Amino acid sequence: MMMMTRWSSTDMKRRNRILANMVPIRNLSLPDYYEYEEEYPPVSREATRGVCILLRIDRYLSSIGRSIQDREVLRDFRQRLLFPQREAGHSFSEIYDDIRAHGVEASRLGQPLRDLYDEMERNGEIVNNGSIIIPGGGGPVTESPLDQFGIHPILDLNIGKYYVSFTNLSLFMLLTLGLVLLLVFVVTKKGGGKLVPNAFQSLVELIYDFVLNLVNEQIGGLSGNVKHKFFPCILVTFTFLLFCNLQGMIPFSFTVTSHFLITLALSFSIFIGITIVGFQRHGLHFFSFLLPAGVPLPLAPFLVLLELISYCFRALSLGIRLFANMMAGHSLVKILSGFAWTMLFLNNIFYFLGDLGPLFIVLALTGLELGVAILQAYVFTILICIYLNDAINLH
Repeated sequence: MMMMTRWSSTDMKRRNRILANMVPIRNLSLPDYYEYEEEYPPVSREATRGVCILLRIDRYLSSIGRSIQDREVLRDFRQRLLFPQREAGHSFSEIYDDIRAHGVEASRLGQPLRDLYDEMERNGEIVNNGSIIIPGGGGPVTESPLDQFGIHPILDLNIGKYYVSFTNLSLFMLLTLGLVLLLVFVVTKKGGGKLVPNAFQSLVELIYDFVLNLVNEQIGGLSGNVKHKFFPCILVTFTFLLFCNLQGMIPFSFTVTSHFLITLALSFSIFIGITIVGFQRHGLHFFSFLLPAGVPLPLAPFLVLLELISYCFRALSLGIRLFANMMAGHSLVKILSGFAWTMLFLNNIFYFLGDLGPLFIVLALTGLELGVAILQAYVFTILICIYLNDAINLH
């Protein structure tokens, strides 16, 4: 998995400003910061150009299948590459202009960059798989279990002043949506399926009946026809989450629901919709939801505030629950898988036999995580139904 360079907090602020204006990677051009004399005085502007150069180096290494993942080795790498250039009298602005005009590979940094990386590989500072050997550290540093959740651009786009990128997250969301639409199309392409259903039709019918029963059981106070107005939204939500979660179980894929912003956006959009339904059905009387019947008047302000906070936190907890379960489960499987894989290839029969325990645990956890993937889609959906029932019936 591609690794992104780590920066100091100061560099991160400048890097974010740069990324917000960065054009497609193939163009190899960045905004000219000489245009901003007041915003970037000479010293700050020169430092900003240094950040631009480091970004270019990182993107170039990633484009040729190389990367540096350890902070200390990365700092040493940058110093050994850029210090000779500064000693020769080249400023960051001159180096940046050279990279901007010719690209990293054809610039004056190109050959020293390749030579330095090859030298560090030969000296054992960088091993072939991209891990880092820290002198005296006792071996390579493996990737973090959280690296599997990294978002990396596949296609960079620049729309006016806005930087937009098509990432691996976007790709797998589209793949999930395409898979769901393809499954429904295959089942319904001949006008409603077959009298004797095949495996695909049975799957679609199972999901349909399951969600329909869930809506009928959890939402009360409405006729069947009115309930079914909400059914398509709930069905699409459950199917999307189910396929996203299951897709994340495929090796080398990406778990969309492991990102808090995705689950939070989904939960808040649904929560806002449920609130709108409540106001449409009850008008301002919907606010009575915040004040239980029979509450003494002196306690009313405190209970209203408490109920309001509780009501708003429903959306937050809905998103956090899904995100936390998916991320924690995948991280645990990653950690134990790495441990089992390392023991398996140690040249020791006792380690090999001892590996059977962690290996069986990994298999069991994989099965458990598969169940959690299905369960979390169900929990998310049933909570939507419960919250919708509360908004309709003011429970």
